[in-house]
Amino acid sequence: MNLMVFGAPGAGKGTQAKFLIEKYGIPQISTGDILRAAIADKTDMGMEAKTFMDEGKLVPDSTIIGIIKDRLIQSDCQKGFILDGYPRTLPQAEALKELMNDMGKGLDKVISLNVPDELIVGRITGRRVCRECGASFHIKFNPSKVEDVCDYCSGKLIIRKDDNAETVKSRLEAYHTQTSPLISFYTDMGVMLELDGTKEVSQVTKDMFKAIG
Repeated sequence: MNLMVFGAPGAGKGTQAKFLIEKYGIPQISTGDILRAAIADKTDMGMEAKTFMDEGKLVPDSTIIGIIKDRLIQSDCQKGFILDGYPRTLPQAEALKELMNDMGKGLDKVISLNVPDELIVGRITGRRVCRECGASFHIKFNPSKVEDVCDYCSGKLIIRKDDNAETVKSRLEAYHTQTSPLISFYTDMGVMLELDGTKEVSQVTKDMFKAIG
């Protein structure tokens, strides 16, 4: 099962990806994670990406798609995978489609979690992250047992710099401008599943598995 989880920042992609991993036993492929891993492993593509990053430049699409190709050919992806955070733009989607065609693969479903902007702002600005272990909480939806203290390691919970309202609104603007056109792209391919991401987490999960079939 080759899947993609799609949606604005704070829509719940990471949460639902965990349930997909458990059900299908396939890895989640986050571009941020594989980029860091490629650099740590000093692969050719990783070193190329590091050159751009060291110069304060964006890593070009051609390098990112090369890193994704390196990841998709690994043995744990042969039964399927879950793409998270890529593609973000139409040219990236077209490059990914071409890559997968060359590899004899295709996307089975693209799962889009639809959540209104105002709800997303509330979700993200209420998020708290442990400074020590990285565990994530929410002051309303998933509060820690003791305010501002991590349930797992007793570390201090903090607000990430990019979780303030102004930054969130800017990220949402970029999402709608760059990424929303992908909905039409994947709808035309016949693989798009649009879900109501405002429901309770468990209901979104049920809707997702029912839609996948």
